[in-house]
Amino acid sequence: MSWTDQDFGFEVPAVVAVTLMYCDQPGRAEELFNTGIVEFEAKGWRGAHLSFVYTLLGYVRYRRGRLAEAEDFVRNGLQIADRVGHGIPAQWYAIGTLIETLLARGNTAEAERVAKTYKLAEGLPKAVVYPDPQAVWGKLLLAQGRIDEAEQQLGAAGKRLDLRGTRNPSWSPWQLDLALAQVTHEPDQARATATEALARARAFGAASVIGQSLRVLATTVDASRAAVLLQEAVGHLEQSPAAGELAHALVDHGTALHTLGDPHQAAQQLYRGMETAAACGADALAARARSQLASAGLRPRRLHTFEQDTLTIAEHAAARHAALGLDNAAIARELGTDPRTASELLSASFTKLGTDRLGLRRALGI
Repeated sequence: MSWTDQDFGFEVPAVVAVTLMYCDQPGRAEELFNTGIVEFEAKGWRGAHLSFVYTLLGYVRYRRGRLAEAEDFVRNGLQIADRVGHGIPAQWYAIGTLIETLLARGNTAEAERVAKTYKLAEGLPKAVVYPDPQAVWGKLLLAQGRIDEAEQQLGAAGKRLDLRGTRNPSWSPWQLDLALAQVTHEPDQARATATEALARARAFGAASVIGQSLRVLATTVDASRAAVLLQEAVGHLEQSPAAGELAHALVDHGTALHTLGDPHQAAQQLYRGMETAAACGADALAARARSQLASAGLRPRRLHTFEQDTLTIAEHAAARHAALGLDNAAIARELGTDPRTASELLSASFTKLGTDRLGLRRALGI
């Protein structure tokens, strides 16, 4: 279906694209959004429609962990929306996505500036917008350390979304941010909130949001239990294209292992988390990993540079075996390596191809 269909409009292909994005196949979502951009520009549609697609393409990049690219696309979308008019839905989409991206990069000051410029706290749209503006505002308050206000806004956003039947944390992870706010003063309540979010994530089934939920739940328990949850989180995130979330889980896991007195395994996770965070453009997270390594008496090694979309020979071989139905243990045997290495090769493949295991055959053209 065309993005410029005169009877249906662009909503149908847009919903298909965002569904693929939430279901851990952002590479396919990007293909659809790129098609939309070409069609809009060919027809001279350079207003709200084009802004919307640029913003959503940026949102896909954000969820893949390609934060610098995400920021560039979303700023482009916001610039177009600003020309069209103030308060239109396309502008709200862009504002929320830009703030989320800036927070993921660790640039809280710039996120604050964007929120102030567009008066985010002074009025929320009545239209359905994602990411949800009130939840984004609560997340920004949390990053600023305004815990009570953050908890109030996130709780209100959650109540409104629950009444509307919007319970999927892949669509809006308000519960996870609320748990992070509660853990500072109500750890038991934070654990209950995160546990419910994890149940919702498991019901949806996408590996990325299950891993994210496990990572947040780990902040509400002791170090020993946290290390177990974080190991599980890493395992799920390695099966998804969500590189930014994987980086966060790796750094948290390494930190927990260091606390428990396992310096060798801690260093492995911290090194890998640091490199993944740096590749994503998550500067604050990469800096935290370097700090953890330094506190452990380890010198952070030089970061690797690599082409984001090009599979290595080993990654391609692992991905091809997975696409043909082999599990990680069988892939390891085929490659003459261990299951841990096979899992890391597959994780890199999912990140670069923008898919999970289900989409590998299509992504590889098999």
